Amino acid sequence: MDYETDDILFETIREQNKQYLNIFEADLKATHLKMNTISNHLATVDFYINTYLLYYEPLEMAAGCGNEIHGFLGDFFIRKAMWSTPVTIKSTAASIKKFYKSMLDHGHVDKESYLILCDDIKENMSDWQAECEDYNNSDDLDW
Repeated sequence: MDYETDDILFETIREQNKQYLNIFEADLKATHLKMNTISNHLATVDFYINTYLLYYEPLEMAAGCGNEIHGFLGDFFIRKAMWSTPVTIKSTAASIKKFYKSMLDHGHVDKESYLILCDDIKENMSDWQAECEDYNNSDDLDW
């Protein structure tokens, strides 16, 4: 791929992601959550689908529902998000899980991928939190 083709693909994915975020926002509003809570969920998911999934190569939203979450919460989020803590690992996972449940309900991801995502979160949460704790408390940062 050349840079121009990449730019077009990235922009196409971002535009599609806006539509997915709008669907998610409508679903969250329907549950009568506070606007601050809705904004936090949207910002978290936006970081995942528009930063992480597009960081190394242009991955569409559906590609993030499954095993991609491990690379995000177990590595990328810990190193790249200055606000990463064991608590934010858990809240970030919850937001992403809610988002993909919404996408499942609207037919944008398949059930098998959603279940893989949920299992990965459940099985790895304590490891990710420990990794984050170690990273945040390390005096030996690898810059």
